[in-house]
Amino acid sequence: MKKKKQFAVIGLGIFGYNVAVELVKKNMQVLAVDNDNEVVNEISQFVTHALVADATNEKAMEDAGVSDCDSVIISIGENIETSILAMLIVKDLGIRNIVVKSLSQWHSKVATKLGASTVVYPELEMAKRFVDSVVTPNILEQIKISKDYNLVEILAPKKIWGKTIRNSDIRNNYGINIIAIRKQVPIIDNSGQIDVKEEINMVPGPDDEINRNDVLVVIGSEKPLAKLKGIVNE
Repeated sequence: MKKKKQFAVIGLGIFGYNVAVELVKKNMQVLAVDNDNEVVNEISQFVTHALVADATNEKAMEDAGVSDCDSVIISIGENIETSILAMLIVKDLGIRNIVVKSLSQWHSKVATKLGASTVVYPELEMAKRFVDSVVTPNILEQIKISKDYNLVEILAPKKIWGKTIRNSDIRNNYGINIIAIRKQVPIIDNSGQIDVKEEINMVPGPDDEINRNDVLVVIGSEKPLAKLKGIVNE
């Protein structure tokens, strides 16, 4: 039987608490650590282990079993110095995959330079998503998959309805690739009523047609995607 991955979540504010709970839902083993006895008691019913400990004390982290984990998520939300010190301790314990919740862009730069594998800035990401939802409401989802490329779910722009992928010339015009199409297909259910079900074309070809209400899953860099977003509401 494949061994479950072990995660440590250090810092149980809103972000850390929810990350720990969601990891358990994904069938992962989770060690949750905080210096607040009340929040540790609260989360103990959801995670594999929950401990009150000082994240800036190397012996306390070693005794907690942090060194046995595959990945550590540092979600200390009040103090950048404490977050950085905790990251350095975790690194010294031999953890290679360290995720740090950033409190600022400066914090992100420091954590990256000191060896964090991944830095997340949830407040900034939430702000960007909110602005996107207001400015371009037909953008359904946007995921950053690398430094240069994003994956976006977008309602098919009106100007390419009824065209094939080839005829839409979307790659040449906007510099992006369609990697899947989600379609709403009318069906007749068992009671004889007309219903709609979603079908996903995971390997769309050049002759597949784009229609109204289709959701395009596209991949591209920032500038071409911005150009495509510009025609979404036209």
